[in-house]
Amino acid sequence: MVEATHISQTRAPHPGTERPAAGAALLAVILLGQFMAILDVSIVNVALPTLRTDLDVSGAGLQLIVAGYVLSYAVLLITGARLGGMLGHRRAFNLGLAGFTVASLACGLAPGTSSLIAFRFLQGVSAALMTPQVMSLIQRNFAGAARMRALGYFSAVIAGGVVVGQAAGGLLVSANLFDAGWRTVFLVNVPIGLVLLVVGPRVMPADEGRPGTDLDIAGLLVLSAAVLLFVMPLILGHELGWPAWTGVSLAASVVLFVLFVLVERAVAARGRRPLISVRVLRAPVLLPAAGTLLLGPASWAGFLFTTTLHLQGDLGMSPLRSGLAFVPCVVAFGAVGLSWQRLPASWHANLIPVGLVFAAVSYLFLGPLGGGGVRYEILTALIGLGLGVMSIIISVALEHVPVEDAADASGLLLTLMQLGQVIGVATVGTVFLTTADDGGSTRDAEYGTGYALAAVACVAAVSALLLAWRRGRIPAVPVSVPAQASPAQASPAGPERLPAPERTAGPGSLPEPAPALLTDGR
Repeated sequence: MVEATHISQTRAPHPGTERPAAGAALLAVILLGQFMAILDVSIVNVALPTLRTDLDVSGAGLQLIVAGYVLSYAVLLITGARLGGMLGHRRAFNLGLAGFTVASLACGLAPGTSSLIAFRFLQGVSAALMTPQVMSLIQRNFAGAARMRALGYFSAVIAGGVVVGQAAGGLLVSANLFDAGWRTVFLVNVPIGLVLLVVGPRVMPADEGRPGTDLDIAGLLVLSAAVLLFVMPLILGHELGWPAWTGVSLAASVVLFVLFVLVERAVAARGRRPLISVRVLRAPVLLPAAGTLLLGPASWAGFLFTTTLHLQGDLGMSPLRSGLAFVPCVVAFGAVGLSWQRLPASWHANLIPVGLVFAAVSYLFLGPLGGGGVRYEILTALIGLGLGVMSIIISVALEHVPVEDAADASGLLLTLMQLGQVIGVATVGTVFLTTADDGGSTRDAEYGTGYALAAVACVAAVSALLLAWRRGRIPAVPVSVPAQASPAQASPAGPERLPAPERTAGPGSLPEPAPALLTDGR
């Protein structure tokens, strides 16, 4: 995942050095761990209506069940990667995997809403420790053609995670194994996790950590508080009638975000590594890229959350059928992510606002076509096609970042990408749930939701236009390590850079939007 501010801590090899050969068993273990983490975003979406009925969960509770996992993951992403440098990547991966397995069991056995939400937060914490180690283990243990194959499988796992998650979630809930209903979407992780915990230590080579890694605890605490104070009133406010404390909380979050910037500057001034380096925002195109990566994923996550509730609401689809209904959308998203590199480089930045505007226009038809059928399926595919350009943003943003700032910049962008998903579920989800409650129909809610999603996508498109405009004013020769440079050519001070064709984003996934950004640097 990210070694922003030095995400894992392995130096790039010197030219001519060979990486140790690694077997299929190692790759299978770490990619299955990665797959489980991605799966647990989308697989839960399909189970939400059944879960709501079984536990009598409120709309806000559903939002927290989805957003809590991504929120804790997003905030702890960089810290989890740094812990890999401290503890060693094998140990960190196995500790995260153990925590994820236990948390999944706890989610599956949760007696009520509050405990389920708490265990979902713990799942996110464990995923933040486990998944950053995957790219580092690939980088350390595979070389040449073997590494390229491993990265290809890595990208396939990311891109396929959402498709499999939606379908698998529907299949598990519909099968109702052992009369467990929605609980199976969490319990399915337990046997897989146990097998990986047995096999993993036998196939993973040992590596030594460096205890001196800087974790920036002060920055982590302030950022966590700021995000919670911002998200919680957005989720709880509509059901509580927007009491006074919601406004106070939002105002306090603004104060804490400002305080976070000051804390990070103070950490950097003392010669330490801040959680997120504010200085990197001075790099060309990075600021508009940050805005686009916050708002684009917000639109995507809000769409997935609300559409699931509508498919199993007024459209009356079963969990399995609703899961399969997302396949055209996610396939279209993934097709863009896997093909944009084949287009001329001069087109890349310009494709981003075009795709977001295309998605915004498509969102406007969610209400008129909300009755379902083939036209609705085509519409969701068009939305996925438009939003697929999100996979381009990080590559364009980092193309001209100095190599010494690349790790910090990638950490900032990836954290914003995950936080955007939380904000999308909190804001667009609130619009949908409020409208559905007032009108008594998810079909009615699709109109207001479509307008809200279109507005978010339009603002993201404006930010993307600024990104493309600034990108066009930059000289053709980048100042950072070229995208096609081998890791051995990268400076030891920066992250290892992977070939550009492997930089693909998984739709709705946690995260692994850009493998090139998640590797080791000092």
